[in-house]
Parts: sequence; C-alpha cells; structure tokens
Amino acid sequence: MYIHPKLAAFTETLEAMFHEADEELEDAWGGSFLRHPNRPGRGETYNPEMDGLFEIAPDFSVGIGSERGRGYIVGFKIATLEKVSPEQFEFLMDFAAELLRRKLPRYFPGRNLELVRDGRRFKIIGDFSLGEA
Repeated sequence: MYIHPKLAAFTETLEAMFHEADEELEDAWGGSFLRHPNRPGRGETYNPEMDGLFEIAPDFSVGIGSERGRGYIVGFKIATLEKVSPEQFEFLMDFAAELLRRKLPRYFPGRNLELVRDGRRFKIIGDFSLGEA
C-alpha cells in the first residue's frame, strides 16, 4: 500500500508528539493507580501507548456527526483494575490535553492546528494539508 511521503512524515511527527506527552503523563501521574496486571510496565514495549498506566493516542476521524468536523481524536485510557472516578478521569484527560495543546506549535510550526473539546473527547483540528505534491 502506497502512503504519500508527506503523510508518512506528518503521521511520524504526530506519533512522536503523543509519545512525548505519554512520557510526561507517566512521569506526573503514573503512580496514581495500580497498573493492570496484564499491561506491560513502562518502557517494556517499543511504543509508550502499549505500556505503562496510560494510553494516549491519535485516531483520525472524518468528523461525521461531529460539531468540529474532521480531525484527530485524542484516545485516552487508564490501564488499571482500580475504580477511577469520572472526576479523576476527566482531570487526567484534561492534563493530557493540555500537554498536547502546548506541544502542537513546537511539533507543527506554521500550521493552524488546535486542540479543542468535541463532545466528551478532545480533538486536534485545523490544517492537515500536505502542500504541493
């Protein structure tokens, strides 16, 4: 399957930003709950989305039924068997969103990208163009 080189570069940059945010989230709040026993410990896989307490990852949506249209939904999960209250979950999701919000201009300079609330989730919206071919 062919993937346009500019799309591959954009995706690589996006994933690097999410991985950095995951590391900072783990540093700040990784000891808040006991990690699920089947989940690898932090740093035990090649991808921070797959280990540690948190999973924070982008997922593209064409935006059907969304008030904000197309964009990258911020997937957020806490890998624990402990009870996480809605308030705790919302606090941690907001913390992760703020990390991403601050990183967007550094990872994507010159692009008009912003992180906004879209229903119960956060989404990155804006200029996803690949420029001239």
